[in-house]
Amino acid sequence: MTGAAHRRRPTGEDPPRPGEAGRWRPTREELAAAADRTIPDLIAPGLDVLFVGINPGLWSAATGWHFARPGNRFWPALHRGGFTPRQLHPSEQDALPGYGLGITNMVARASARADELTAAELVEGAEILTGKVRRYRPAWAAVVGVTAYRIGFGRPKAAFGPQPELLADARLWVLPNPSGLNAHFTAETLGAAFAELRAAATA
Repeated sequence: MTGAAHRRRPTGEDPPRPGEAGRWRPTREELAAAADRTIPDLIAPGLDVLFVGINPGLWSAATGWHFARPGNRFWPALHRGGFTPRQLHPSEQDALPGYGLGITNMVARASARADELTAAELVEGAEILTGKVRRYRPAWAAVVGVTAYRIGFGRPKAAFGPQPELLADARLWVLPNPSGLNAHFTAETLGAAFAELRAAATA
């Protein structure tokens, strides 16, 4: 769990404040050094929705912020979907539990691309995720990536949206991957997908 404590940049300097965050970009060396790192979950008991990424990208591992890479559309979709009153910068992630939201990942280790993960890693990650959900008891667990969900949970025909099974005692939802590499979804259609979950979570 991240709590309110700021993580530190690889150089040992304090991370930028939210208003300054856009001025700092990891260097190529910092990104390369971030491979296989892990970052803390943003999680607390009794959340409304626990979002489950596939695994941290190198930007996230270098900064300590989930969905940090420029071009990733998670934070815009979260706002478009009605979960936050404005679009948050990744550096403001510690505000999410105040909205009843959290973030974890199927696989903890960072990589440049999600397709670098093995099926065995995703299956093991699904088991670890189940334990987290059982411990923290969110109302909904929302996996952000249908392919990772299909492999990790052995559901090869799973589609987007609500799933028929539970994860521990949580309802399950599958969202599109907000990565900028996912050209099948626009900012608008991603926002609409997040809004469907928001409607179900507040019903």
